[in-house]
Amino acid sequence: MEGKIWKGWSQILGKIEEVCLADKKKTVVVVECYQGVDKQELLSHLKELPAAWLVDTGCLFKSTEEIERMTAPYMTDDTLFGYCAHFSYADFFDRDKVLACRKQVEDAEGLVVLCGHGSAEVLDDPDVLVYADMARWEIQQRFRRKEVNGLGVEDRGVAPSIHYKRGYFIDWIVCDNQKKQLLERVDYWLDTHIKETPKMIEGATWKAGLEKTAHRPFRVVPFFDPAPWGGQWMKEVCDLDKEQRNFGWCFDCVPEENSLYLNVSGTLFEMPSNNLIFYRTRDVLGGPVEARFGQSFPIRFDFLDTMGGGNLSLQVHPTTQYIRDTFGMLYTQDESYYLLDAEEGATVFLGVKTGVDPDEMIIALQDAQKTGEPFDAGKYVNQWPAKKHDHFLIPAGTIHCSGAGAMVLEISATPSIFTFKLWDWGRLGLDGLPRPINIGHGSHVIQWERQTEFVRQQLVNHVERVFEGDGWYEERTGLHENEFIETRRHWFTDTVLHHTENGVNVLNVVEGDELVVESPDGAFEPFVVHYAETFIVPASVGAYTISPSGQSKGKRCGTIKAYVRFKQ
Repeated sequence: MEGKIWKGWSQILGKIEEVCLADKKKTVVVVECYQGVDKQELLSHLKELPAAWLVDTGCLFKSTEEIERMTAPYMTDDTLFGYCAHFSYADFFDRDKVLACRKQVEDAEGLVVLCGHGSAEVLDDPDVLVYADMARWEIQQRFRRKEVNGLGVEDRGVAPSIHYKRGYFIDWIVCDNQKKQLLERVDYWLDTHIKETPKMIEGATWKAGLEKTAHRPFRVVPFFDPAPWGGQWMKEVCDLDKEQRNFGWCFDCVPEENSLYLNVSGTLFEMPSNNLIFYRTRDVLGGPVEARFGQSFPIRFDFLDTMGGGNLSLQVHPTTQYIRDTFGMLYTQDESYYLLDAEEGATVFLGVKTGVDPDEMIIALQDAQKTGEPFDAGKYVNQWPAKKHDHFLIPAGTIHCSGAGAMVLEISATPSIFTFKLWDWGRLGLDGLPRPINIGHGSHVIQWERQTEFVRQQLVNHVERVFEGDGWYEERTGLHENEFIETRRHWFTDTVLHHTENGVNVLNVVEGDELVVESPDGAFEPFVVHYAETFIVPASVGAYTISPSGQSKGKRCGTIKAYVRFKQ
């Protein structure tokens, strides 16, 4: 898309100075920052402006001790999990300091710049509003490098998991709620994902880019990460760094975590992909999905690679009532495993064996954790053969994990951290420390009636052909009736017509090198996708087609599509 983009601090400061000093006695500039943005980098360059006064909002916060006391009930004593907070920036600021700052700004002359977290709360009607944004994946990298603090606290030295917990349950909620109120008012958006390499676009360009994205298929920016159990498949298929020990994770469609690129006049501008959901909720999700989930994107696609690796941790996800009562979340992480690939002898652990005594199994898990002796998973948990294109359904409360030798496309609901690990096969994390085990939480949510026959009849490979036409057919592959996500698989050698039916579609290419997604009436440009890539089709698109392209023409291709189910 066409639009003006300023690159580097020299250009950016030049533009701000040009706008601010145009025949005005006083100009107030607010530079709002998402949590994780390097505020010191911003301040070090903003001071180059001919500002009469440069204010760091950090000096207006309550004391670290006060904020830690305020947030402690939401951080909880749990190693991984907190409780969703309902704070706003006003709760973090010292009221008297804010009032004094406002009075000083009112009396000042010349250029006044207020920079830092909550700046737009302190001064809500500036002459110029700049928003320095940050995607959560980059924030997590900064956690690992111990570069950033939580809002109002000095905690950069704590474990990344503690940082993530504060972000997930407190800070990001505060930032997102404020951001939603500012979307229409931001004059300039600032991308500082790469240190000392900033980019800035106008608010009008930002809006135009998201408006266009909300009416065409798109991909978010995937990110990959190693894991204790990680495999080697993604290195080859996704062309990753061969020097890395492994890659276990790929978040290929998690808008809360991923970035989104806007191509502005040939330059990529990076932002959180959640911005699109906040700005064009109904266009992306559709009215019925918005009515049920608000501005939460409810479908997640990610990869779990154990090809040449090890078993995932034996785990279970909380039931809906448990996640609401214990963590303040509105819905839980129902999921499924779709096998993109599998080695000979690969398996999936799913459901308890018939006749298992719950108390005996929990005691065995606790003993294994205390003593370090192996837990006999085969005695208690079903182990099912797994091959390419199998689909295993995992409604919340079902004990499960992928075994070694599998390449899993995990199709799930979005709450992304609520995995209760029950047994991790006696191994350490990548940091050399034991990974947190959650037998206490898990024991409260395991659905013990999901035994061998239940799993066989309801959760393993329930494929039903539902439609067919010339050169294609469609199969229903799940999910379980307890889950709100429906999945449909299409096999085709020719063009297939799809329709969003006023709900967002998420798809992955499960067979075929290259496909092209097109609009029957030319409403958007042809969109090319490749094997194992996930893409999103907004509800606003309506009708669209998918066809083999390039080397895939004439060959059998396949996609798996997920959407929110409203009718059985």
